[in-house]
Amino acid sequence: MTETVLGNGALDAIRDRIDVPAYDRQGAPGVVHLGLGAFHRAHQARVFDALLRAGDDRWGVHAFSMRQPAVADALARQHGWYAVRMGSADGDRWVLGGAIWRTGVAATAPEEVHAAIAAPATRWVTITVTEKGYGETLNALLVEGLARRRMADLGGLTIASCDNLGHNGDRLRAQCLAAAQQRDAALADWIAQHVCFPNSMVDRIVPAASPELLQAAQAHLGVRDDAALGTEAFWEWVIEDRFADPGDAQALAAQGVRVVADVAPFEEAKLRMLNGSHTAMAAMGSVLGLPCISDCVADPDIRGFVHGLMSEELGPLLQRADWPDYRDQLLRRFANPTLRHRVHQIATDSSQKIPQRWPPSILPHLQQGRVPQRLAFAAAAWLRSLRGVDEAGQAYTIDDPLADTLRALALRHTGQPEALVKAMSAHDSVWGEELSRYPGWWAAVARALSDIERQGLIGALRALNLPSRKPS
Repeated sequence: MTETVLGNGALDAIRDRIDVPAYDRQGAPGVVHLGLGAFHRAHQARVFDALLRAGDDRWGVHAFSMRQPAVADALARQHGWYAVRMGSADGDRWVLGGAIWRTGVAATAPEEVHAAIAAPATRWVTITVTEKGYGETLNALLVEGLARRRMADLGGLTIASCDNLGHNGDRLRAQCLAAAQQRDAALADWIAQHVCFPNSMVDRIVPAASPELLQAAQAHLGVRDDAALGTEAFWEWVIEDRFADPGDAQALAAQGVRVVADVAPFEEAKLRMLNGSHTAMAAMGSVLGLPCISDCVADPDIRGFVHGLMSEELGPLLQRADWPDYRDQLLRRFANPTLRHRVHQIATDSSQKIPQRWPPSILPHLQQGRVPQRLAFAAAAWLRSLRGVDEAGQAYTIDDPLADTLRALALRHTGQPEALVKAMSAHDSVWGEELSRYPGWWAAVARALSDIERQGLIGALRALNLPSRKPS
C-alpha cells in the first residue's frame, strides 16, 4: 500500500488533526526568498502565513534554496505544505505552514530567480543565507533581478536581510550598490532611489529536523511530511521602518513584528547574548561530548558560566535596557528540552560567526583595562574543540570553511597552549586586527586553554571561580 504524503490531495484527510489555512494559493507570490531552510520556514514564512490568513494575499512566497535541492524538492512534492511543532514548557502545538507557493534552486536555475525578482507581483525579497552567503553570487542574483525590474518600468522593492549580521540591511545595500555601479551607474542610482534595505533582527531557535521529529509529524498528521520541522514557541522579528510600501509597517506590526526606528539595540543584544552564548556552549558541548544545548545548560557549571558571561561581560555593554530580563528569558529558552538543538549544528562556520559575536564585547573590556575572563575561556574552549575529538576520545566533524587549516594547527600544537594561541591569533579574519594589540587577552586565552588541557573542561570551569550573581 502506497504511503500518503502531505500535499494538496491529503488536506481533507488531515483537517480534523490540524488547522488547514483557507487562503487561495494559486496567485502570484509577492515575496521572493533566498536561502530556503528551516529557519525561514519557522520564522518569516510563519509571519507571511499569518498575513495570508488575515486576508492579505500579497505575501505568498517563491522560495529558493541557494545550492542544495533537498528542501526545495521536498516542498515541491508537498505543494509547499509543511508542519511545524512549537515546543515549550506548556507542551507542543502543531501548525501547518502554507505560505510557500513555489520553490526552486538558485545554483541550477539563476534565471528563475531573476524572473521572480522582476515579476510584477513581487514586493519583497527576504534573505537567510547566513554570514558566509554574502558575496558575489548573492549580489549577482539581486542586481540582475533589479535590473530587469528597472527595464520593465516596475516599482522598487523591500529587500530584508534576516541573518545574524550587524547592520545587515546597510551592508546588503552597500554590496548591491557597489555591484550595480560596476555594471551601470544609472542602475545603481535607480536602486538607491527605489529599493529599501531595512536592518532587521530575527530570533527563533530552529534545530535541524531529526528522525524523531519526522516520526512525530507523521503520528500527528496521519500522513508523511518530509519537510516537517520543530522550533520553540518564542519568536521575535524587529525590523527598521524603511519599506518600499510604507503601509507594510502597519501590516507587519499587526502580526507581532516589532517595527522600530533603530534596530541596533535589539540586534546587538541578540548577536552578543544569544548568539555569543550559543557559540560558547557549542564549543564546550563539543569538547564534553554533550549533544544538545539543553544538555549543556542542564550542567550547573555550564549554566553558571553562561549566566555569569551574560551578567558580567555581555549584558552591561548593551544598549538594550531590559537585558537582565532578556538574559533570564534566554536561559529558559536554552533549557527547553523539546528543541534538541545540536551543538555541532550551532558550531558550523564558527570562524565566520565569531567575529560578529565575541570581539565587539571583548574589545570594550580591554579598552577599559580589564580582561574578560569568561570570553577568554570561551575562546580557549573553541580552540580546544578544533581538534575534532572530545574528551572521551570520540571524533566529530568540524564544519567550517577554515576547518582543515584550523584543525591542523590545533593538532600540531596539542599540549602547547601558548604556541597554539600564538598561531591562532594571527587569523585576523576571526579575531579582527585590534585584538593583536592586547597581549593580556591572548595570555588569558592561553592560561584557560592550559587549564582545560590539564584539568578537563569542567575542572577548568570550576577553577575559573569568578564572582557572579547566582543563576536564576
